[in-house]
Amino acid sequence: MVRYAKEAENPAKSVKARGFHLRTHFKTSREVAQAIKGMHLRKAQKYLKDVVGKKQIIPMRRFMGGVGRHAQAKAFNTSGSLGAWPKKSATIVLDLLKNAESNAEVKGLEVDSLLVEYIQVNRAPQMRRRTYRAHGRINPFMCSPCHIEMILTETESIVAKEDEDAPKKKSKKKEARARARLGAE
Repeated sequence: MVRYAKEAENPAKSVKARGFHLRTHFKTSREVAQAIKGMHLRKAQKYLKDVVGKKQIIPMRRFMGGVGRHAQAKAFNTSGSLGAWPKKSATIVLDLLKNAESNAEVKGLEVDSLLVEYIQVNRAPQMRRRTYRAHGRINPFMCSPCHIEMILTETESIVAKEDEDAPKKKSKKKEARARARLGAE
């Protein structure tokens, strides 16, 4: 059994999914994870599919050096309208969401009411390659893979029923007008 960084508050109503040593950039994966945190499962899947198709953008908030400015990023109120469409990271997180969805079906949870409660991206050990430079030199050519883990929780949508016996609140101004009308009559 693999230990997660955080345990679910209600394990019977939540599912987990994780990936190790994923060959996608840590920085873009972190931004994708932050973009879908708190979303419902279906909404997150649609959003990431739109990111792959470049219909929606991932706002870049922390790792934004050298990232271009795009009009789509204005919707997220990021500093400088910085955003990108990290296709590889989005597809990998999409696959993890699909895995979590199938885990929920096996567990017997309602898939449409799942919420991405917790998602974390960690750096994995770098993989080494080499690149050949001028004058016979060799430089390292490293990749930055990541570990991703997420917990999705089933939410209950409970709407409190309004009391019919309770009088409606009126502002002081409306109460004064009502008193003035009664006094004038």
